Amino acid sequence: METNLNGLISLLERSVSPYHTAAEAMRLLDEAGFTRLDQCGKWELKKGKDYYVKCFGTMIIAFHVGSEFEPGDPFRLAASHTDWPCYYVKPSPEQTSAGCLKLSIEPYGGMIHSTWLDRPLSAAGLVTLKSESLLEPERRLVDFEKPILTIPNLAIHLNREVNKGAALNPNKDMLPLCASIEKDFNKDGYFVKMLAEHMGVEAEDILSYDLCLYNTEKPVLCGFDESMLTAARLDNITSTHAILQGIMGCGAKRGVSAAILFDNEEVGSGTKQGANSSTLAMMLEKLSLALGASRSEYIDSLTGGFMLSCDVAHAKHPNHAELADGTSASEMNKGVSLKMNYEQKYATEARGIGIVESICRKYEIPLQHYMNRPDLRGGGTLGSYAASQLGMSTADVGVPMLAMHSCRETMGAKDQAALDALVLRYFNEE
Repeated sequence: METNLNGLISLLERSVSPYHTAAEAMRLLDEAGFTRLDQCGKWELKKGKDYYVKCFGTMIIAFHVGSEFEPGDPFRLAASHTDWPCYYVKPSPEQTSAGCLKLSIEPYGGMIHSTWLDRPLSAAGLVTLKSESLLEPERRLVDFEKPILTIPNLAIHLNREVNKGAALNPNKDMLPLCASIEKDFNKDGYFVKMLAEHMGVEAEDILSYDLCLYNTEKPVLCGFDESMLTAARLDNITSTHAILQGIMGCGAKRGVSAAILFDNEEVGSGTKQGANSSTLAMMLEKLSLALGASRSEYIDSLTGGFMLSCDVAHAKHPNHAELADGTSASEMNKGVSLKMNYEQKYATEARGIGIVESICRKYEIPLQHYMNRPDLRGGGTLGSYAASQLGMSTADVGVPMLAMHSCRETMGAKDQAALDALVLRYFNEE
């Protein structure tokens, strides 16, 4: 199975915020001939055509209507998320200390704080500006596109216990530096001034911003044999890439196939653009009605449908192999991980196992099973939330990786091809 990581690497580099991931997804869908729909408004859909809709800024639903669609046909869905653990810049964030200007931030998601130290960081996201309508401010994406911040470590001479595992306080230890200042420096409004200058607008025209920090270091292949990919945001741009490629290559004749990019998975999915909301169900009902289905037939499409929940899995750590399950561990470069948990942290159940196993066996896609060690609590995914909202059978799959939720993560270079192949075959299997 050939591995071409150029598409993934391009998406990783462009995905500097969830807003930018959504924008890049839309660019790719536009290039592939998908028609954009408005979230609010009448939809006129045709069989055999491709469409997408953006919901609330950072959620995308892209779908293919089969040329032989009949109302009540089961949905075929694949879902991912666009967010990752990081820091967000607070309003009026400026603080001064020891001749430096630093910014106040808020942690987002369960990150490994120490991995953000001594990195070249930038900021990106959404800015709202004054417009003629008070109820519709202008919205613009922004990316500083260069390192503007760093969070310096404390020298070992001043913290002799650092290699024993030092606790880091986000309110003190993780404040990024952005400038060296003079004594008469006026810090008030400095960040908005720099933001306005970068955008080419007046500072007083900026109403708000939603900006996250990101690691500016580029993705690179690593190892003598280049068998590993190390990059920021592998969780979960790997899955985003797979489901976008899958839906753009979908030619299914029956039913509706859809790729869904959710946001806010890292903080529990409980937002309007998250998997634990009614947004997806409403949009699926809207498209069903636009295709002539009744409410009863829409429910049939849900209950008879299936979803792949695509998110990364833990790879067995070479330096801590004892933390992996003794019989159900995943390793890098051994293929897709099918994730299971009987407490339903992962939504995989018997039907889903059978579907994934069948596809992988037929097309010789490498597959491995993953379960957490029974005495260690693992994380969850959006799969269980979305499944409970839709009433739909689901399986959790993803590439295995090391250092999940680090500022920079590591995966096997071969595994993306396996995930891409699984999603593409899943969307096209009749």
